[in-house]
Amino acid sequence: MAPVRGNSLYQGVYGALRTLLHLTAAVQFSYGIYYDFTYVEFPTSGPEMRIHHPWGGKFKYLTFLDAIIQALYYIVSLVNDFVGTNELTPKKPPAVRRFKDWLMATLAFPVAINVGVTFWTLYAIDRELVFPKVLDPVFPSWLNHVLHTNIVVFIVLELFISYRSYPKRSHGLAVLTIFMGSYLVWIHIVKHYSGVYVYPVLEVLQLPQRILFFVVVVGFTLSLYLLGEFLNNTVWAKEVKLAKRKSN
Repeated sequence: MAPVRGNSLYQGVYGALRTLLHLTAAVQFSYGIYYDFTYVEFPTSGPEMRIHHPWGGKFKYLTFLDAIIQALYYIVSLVNDFVGTNELTPKKPPAVRRFKDWLMATLAFPVAINVGVTFWTLYAIDRELVFPKVLDPVFPSWLNHVLHTNIVVFIVLELFISYRSYPKRSHGLAVLTIFMGSYLVWIHIVKHYSGVYVYPVLEVLQLPQRILFFVVVVGFTLSLYLLGEFLNNTVWAKEVKLAKRKSN
């Protein structure tokens, strides 16, 4: 199913389109981070806005952290396009290619899908739980879609246009578990110093419900790692088999 087969002209056009996608993604996510950090200021007055306590800044939001991960991934992908290699199964992949593959597998794909699916699911149930209407005047719609919709669109496209070698499953899951565990610790540090949870949904849950919520979110995120690995092995089945033969 992998498209990198055919004459050199096809491969050249395909490579150019892949680079264009990486450039587009890198620019939009980098600009989204810049705009969010520089211009978006949540009002902190009024009882309905106390949830947006300034302590922790934008770095307390998983959406913002994920945008950084996505921007980093596509910047690394661009660097790899020019000075690395997009060969399907290189014998000795350069460091930038190894880092690109590792970042996609362990963080970029599962965290992006987690953010997109979780946000829009809660939004559909009750947007006040995750993105209250009072934020509309300060958080433009285009930025909302860059950070919550496009992250999913581009990472799925990336899955189909670029083959990556997945790390050992235990290693990949360990990295993702550490990341998600660290984030849960971080939002409780924010809660301790600010007096409020990062997300409104956590304020309406009792302790047992919050624990269950966290378990479900972490479990869901880990399952997304397995989904990414499965999709990669399915879309690039021949390349995965070839890579395994080369490693033996």
